[in-house]
Amino acid sequence: MKLDDEMQRVVREQRLGFVATVSADGTPNLSPKGTLDVWDDEHLVFLDIHSPATVANLRARPAVEVNVVDPILRKGYRFKGRGEVLVEGHRHDAVLARYRRDRGSDTSRVKAVVLIAVDAAAPLISPAYDIAGVTEAEVAARWRAHHLALHPGDG
Repeated sequence: MKLDDEMQRVVREQRLGFVATVSADGTPNLSPKGTLDVWDDEHLVFLDIHSPATVANLRARPAVEVNVVDPILRKGYRFKGRGEVLVEGHRHDAVLARYRRDRGSDTSRVKAVVLIAVDAAAPLISPAYDIAGVTEAEVAARWRAHHLALHPGDG
């Protein structure tokens, strides 16, 4: 599946994704990943800095879902696919090089790179938009005010 420009923009702007994997007992494991990025038109990527459960799950059961949502606009995407854990090799090294170059990341603590081949994607839209006549600007203003109230010194 090809990630369109809008999907890529949201992932690159947000940088935080919630990655769901399947644990050995069949239960979900959900973990935030602050290093999430777009690798290419068909793949997402994140760095394993301290994700032992996520990585173990992906090695045994590569099914994965990633949710990325703009917390102000309350919109984003759900990506489903298969994760591959890379600990060495050309693709591993290329990912680390890009993070150092493009993000200025210190990759010395990276244990592995997780490359996700995206098979399907769908929009995520908050029910806040179900209210008749509500605009994106109104939703954004409401949630911006909410976040500023939580963190008053950040405004």
